Amino acid sequence: MGGLPKILDLFQDKADKSHELKLAQMQTERELQLAAAGYVAQQQIEAIKLDEIKTQTQSEEKVSLIDAQKAEMNAIYAHDTSLNEGTSQWMKDLRASVRPVITYGFFFLLVAIDATLAYKGITGGVEFTVLADQLWDNETQALFASIIAFHFGGRAFGK
Repeated sequence: MGGLPKILDLFQDKADKSHELKLAQMQTERELQLAAAGYVAQQQIEAIKLDEIKTQTQSEEKVSLIDAQKAEMNAIYAHDTSLNEGTSQWMKDLRASVRPVITYGFFFLLVAIDATLAYKGITGGVEFTVLADQLWDNETQALFASIIAFHFGGRAFGK
């Protein structure tokens, strides 16, 4: 009988080791699943951080562009100011009036052409809708919008 308990212990030990091996395998699988889930989560975190960096870089590029435009405008203003040094007031006024005079000239030319065409169209029996489409077409609208934007749009951002 002395050998029977040892045989029973051997079977018990074998069962215990098999059970421990299964637990170790399950624990390893669980750790791998957690690691995979953690890796996926870490990838998502890294993707979010990368998006943040891209957004920040784009924002910094836009700020740099705005700063460069401001510096360019300041340089242009400084150059214009330096051209006026040592000149008479009459010359300063003449230089200051060039752009507005050209703009007014083109604006009044546009009004004169449109008024003449409108008069000829109305007296010729052209319908108002057809006449309006011809006088206020996309090109004319773009021209008018660019003039207004140049004189009023850029100034608002510069102040």
